[in-house]
Amino acid sequence: MVDVADKLAYFQAITGLEDPDLCSEILAAHDWDLELAISSFTTPNSDRPESSETVAADDAEVGSSEQSNEELRLLHRSETMSGGVASPGLAWKLITLPISVISGSLGLISGAIGLGMWAAGGVLSYSLGMVGLGSGSDRNGDSSSPLVSVSAAAAEAMDFVASFERDYGATRPNFVSEGFMDGLQRSRSAFKLLFVYLHSPDHPDTPLFCERTLCSELLAAFINENFVSWGGNIRASEGFKMSNSLKASRYPFCAVVMAATNQRIALLQQVEGPKSPEEMLTILQKVLEESAPVLVAARLDAEERRTNTRLREEQDAAYRAALEADQARERQRKEEQERLEREAAEAERKRKEEEEARERAAREAAEKEAALAKRRQEKALSLGSEPEKGPNVTQVLVRFPTGKRKDRRFHSTATIQSLYDYVDSLGCLDVESYSLVSNFPRVVYGPEKLSLSLKEAGLHPQASLFVELN
Repeated sequence: MVDVADKLAYFQAITGLEDPDLCSEILAAHDWDLELAISSFTTPNSDRPESSETVAADDAEVGSSEQSNEELRLLHRSETMSGGVASPGLAWKLITLPISVISGSLGLISGAIGLGMWAAGGVLSYSLGMVGLGSGSDRNGDSSSPLVSVSAAAAEAMDFVASFERDYGATRPNFVSEGFMDGLQRSRSAFKLLFVYLHSPDHPDTPLFCERTLCSELLAAFINENFVSWGGNIRASEGFKMSNSLKASRYPFCAVVMAATNQRIALLQQVEGPKSPEEMLTILQKVLEESAPVLVAARLDAEERRTNTRLREEQDAAYRAALEADQARERQRKEEQERLEREAAEAERKRKEEEEARERAAREAAEKEAALAKRRQEKALSLGSEPEKGPNVTQVLVRFPTGKRKDRRFHSTATIQSLYDYVDSLGCLDVESYSLVSNFPRVVYGPEKLSLSLKEAGLHPQASLFVELN
């Protein structure tokens, strides 16, 4: 999609109008339809009464024509003062379509002026009616023709290449199968000049020129090596427009052009009429020699831009890599810090849990110990005082697993439970589940015998028991 600035520039280049405000008004009146605006501007309309604007435009055209004719007279006088007609060397034609062509030697004129650009698809549109040098009509009697789309221009180019190869064989310049502006862009990208051939199939010199000159192995190889080639049939739309743009007056017609700045091209050399392969080779070699500094400078400038771009990309890549490394280190540092914080928090949590567990265990142990001490005390109180020796008193000896021995006197009427209470009150055991056992004979005084008296259990007048842990 061509933007507004490009449309305005193309419209100015094609129409020759220099006032950007006027061009903007014309384009705006046609809803910025470039093709419609150019067609309506360049199409003559004799039925329309002349207004003040039309008269002004005619005056501007006459002034432009007079200025161009004056420049041509000055150029001719300069050539005469130099000793006659300019040498047949590299010649520039400075083209501003649709303004008239100013030509001269390379030493007299430098720079390139605008070539009417293809709009909304890139095809030239030319109108002699805007120049002031003719009657306002072209070869077909019509001062304007529809713009050719890119696809149509490419189709015409492919048809020309196929027809040329069919008629003259495969030994030929390698014409590109695309429109002129695409071919020009291709030559600019390749830092080469564009060789242009306009094919007039009806001209009597065309077959011989194509067979012996253009399809010469030496010339074709030279062109293919040093130029980008574009050819067009003047019967086709784009070829016809190019013949108008390049002011082709004799055929066969060849030209050498190059891309310039601001959507302009420079016409470096044109060759009209039949030429031998040697003559063409000499002309093209001279064009290459004299344009070499421009191409070398363009190539060096492009290489410098590519180098600068590569350096910027490398610097950007190095910066991004360093930034990513810094970010990775920062992430790693944060992750390490978070890990340490998590470990510290986990260690603190475990420490607190262990401390709480120890406190709880100590509290439980203390409570248990207090409960045991209380129970021992209660059981010791329940036993009462130890009786004196007598016939109704039983002497009991208790041996513990640790080897410790304890003895006490009990009333013979005391129960086996009293013996367990006595053992419990001593606090010599760390367990609560145990049994009192006699050896000879082995008798276990378990829960079922707790209510028996010592006399009933056969332990009177004395007994020896040991503690057996369950």
